[in-house]
Amino acid sequence: MPTGFLFCADPLRPRRVDPHFEAQAQAVRDLDGRLALIDHDAVQADRIAEAVARVPRGFGPVWYRGWMLRTEQYRAMEEALRARGCRLLVSGQEYRAGHELPGWIDCFRHLTPRTVVLPMAPSAAPPDVKRLASAVAGWSDGGFVIKDYVKSRKYEWSDACYAPNLARLPDVVARFVELQGEDLVGGLVIRRFENFERRELRVWWVDGEPVFAGPHPDDAQAATEAPGDLSEVRAAVRRLGCRFVTTDLVQRADGVRRVIEVGDGQVSDWPSATDPAVLYAALHNAVATPG
Repeated sequence: MPTGFLFCADPLRPRRVDPHFEAQAQAVRDLDGRLALIDHDAVQADRIAEAVARVPRGFGPVWYRGWMLRTEQYRAMEEALRARGCRLLVSGQEYRAGHELPGWIDCFRHLTPRTVVLPMAPSAAPPDVKRLASAVAGWSDGGFVIKDYVKSRKYEWSDACYAPNLARLPDVVARFVELQGEDLVGGLVIRRFENFERRELRVWWVDGEPVFAGPHPDDAQAATEAPGDLSEVRAAVRRLGCRFVTTDLVQRADGVRRVIEVGDGQVSDWPSATDPAVLYAALHNAVATPG
């Protein structure tokens, strides 16, 4: 059975694809591909049976293309789909590895800024000054970037994302934790600040091969350069072992290529000004079980 696709439904018109994903759904239709709808709001509300009710029984192997889910929500959806004869081609374990920083950081450590992970619950108090100083001991005091396992607050850069020195780090961490609130995923991540030049390039990988490189969706209209030699990144992607991931690349001021983020491809956003046909052709042609 050929691979299918699950898209998020439009919350206002649940029999239709969410407008954000409509161009991508059309790319599937153009391939005579199979698609079905997931109720994302119901997944988030733990109404899992309702969320998967529009997926035909026996639908077979599928890629999910939709809004982000917490790992536990993805796993619940995976189980409910399996009961309907529908198998996600990215397992819950692989989803966590590609989606959450602790899952991918070891495979990419030599290609990405220095990083430390401090697990914490959303309701917990932020780490105190002593713990933060211990976590970054030995780092030069040249700046830090704060995020959780999945997201940063880069649009509140100076208040909740970037600390220019160790003295500012506790205040920025506290503000980040406050703003994330119950949405904090997994814990705190502190990354060494590096000075980057040029725009981000997002590379899409299917079964360890790059199938598209283009602008980051936050800057979808931007012109981007060719990715150049991806051999080191390819090796890291293959070590990770996830079937469908994205890597966000940028060039450091000294000319060194860096990977600043890895994401599960199913929930990575696509640049709106770019034709998704090449991505969906690669996914459509991927075998249900890689050899």
